[in-house]
Amino acid sequence: MEKLDLKVFEENMLDKLSQLTIEKGPIEPELYQKYEVKRGLRDLDGRGVLVGLTEIGEVHSYILDEGEIVPVPGRLIYRGYDISDLCRGFMEDNRFGFEEIAYLLLFGDLPNEKELADFHYLLDIYQKLPDNFARDMILDVPSKDIMNGMARSVLGFYCYDDNPDDTSIKNVLRQCIRLIATFPALAVYCYQAYSHYHGHKSLVIHNPQPELSLAENILYMLRPNHKYTELEAKLLDLALVLHAEHGGGNNSSFVTHVVTSTGTDTYSAIAAALGSLKGPKHGGANNKVIQMISDLKDNLTDWDDEEEISHYLSKILKREAFDKSGLIYGIGHAVYSVSDPRAVVLKHYASQLATEKGLDDEFKLYEKVEMLAPKVIAQHARIYKGVSANVDFYSGFVYQMLNLPLEMFTPIFALSRIAGWSAHRIEELVNGGKIIRPAYKSVARRKKYIPLTERD
Repeated sequence: MEKLDLKVFEENMLDKLSQLTIEKGPIEPELYQKYEVKRGLRDLDGRGVLVGLTEIGEVHSYILDEGEIVPVPGRLIYRGYDISDLCRGFMEDNRFGFEEIAYLLLFGDLPNEKELADFHYLLDIYQKLPDNFARDMILDVPSKDIMNGMARSVLGFYCYDDNPDDTSIKNVLRQCIRLIATFPALAVYCYQAYSHYHGHKSLVIHNPQPELSLAENILYMLRPNHKYTELEAKLLDLALVLHAEHGGGNNSSFVTHVVTSTGTDTYSAIAAALGSLKGPKHGGANNKVIQMISDLKDNLTDWDDEEEISHYLSKILKREAFDKSGLIYGIGHAVYSVSDPRAVVLKHYASQLATEKGLDDEFKLYEKVEMLAPKVIAQHARIYKGVSANVDFYSGFVYQMLNLPLEMFTPIFALSRIAGWSAHRIEELVNGGKIIRPAYKSVARRKKYIPLTERD
């Protein structure tokens, strides 16, 4: 009875305190305009507020014509190289590209054959987790969310590192390259623990194989029979390349800069980035795209009827359908307006894979949503720039066709973006010196102190 009373007390108190918080209400929207505060650090036209300089990645989405912003097809640049050229290079050579791109992001130049081979070997050396790490950090305390499990594991590395707080470039490079190499195992093992302890499936743990690429090792460790096709591994590798970096302004990379600027250790900085990426407005969006398309398929009577699709998308925007969030997931981006170059590349290969797997009708539904959603959004909301499909719109579909579990979609994003985070951490250490501390203006009214006995 005592436990029940405590539970009732807890619920009543939380209800009361929540109501007090809600009654305070949000800050008046006009105050943001009055004090020229850029919400989300973005201008109304979509341009980001300049907060730093970087040589790692560049996102290009518009040109200036006589002072006017003119949207153009998006481009993504890694260390000066167009992502389309980089992808075409290793795809036409019929080789895996993620390790090469990780080298480029970290060190600024494309490696020659010997440099790439040496970097591969270093990654191979670092792939193995410390003794008992998987048992103690992952299997003994299985997380209900893979991203949280990865973040805890990254923080756990601190305890296994002889020099965890050493922020010299050599030591941070060692830490970062080790994280790049071990992220596939961390993600897969966290999933296997989740699948076993929370999904009641067999526990299967495979050691990574040094002769395989990181993309191959993900599939090798994830599947009980080790089996995967060359096309599956190559497409996963391509997805890793496309997600590896997106400029210093994306939320998780900016978090990496901010946390690194405090002088803290590598593991704390990367764990913070993982927490950022987990959010459905950032790395978790591709999960939502899959769920949204599934909901569409369940509620549409004709997948080819554009009027019916538009009507249902309108219901989603009006919070009457799907998850009632009012968001059409995978459509729109903070920077891109005409097109997201990553989505363009993934769409091309998604089309090929859909044909191979007999999923042309589903791919056509994706195309129709991609075409109709911007028009529907324009009818229901005031937008200051165009909207288009972003990388999340097609990445989830590709992962689904690769038979990857939904719970692994965002972790795969993370084990790709760790390359970019590492590059940004090192860049901040090399060029930093000041802690990043933007200003917030208080708009709370002044109050006179009232003694406790005189309060209502």
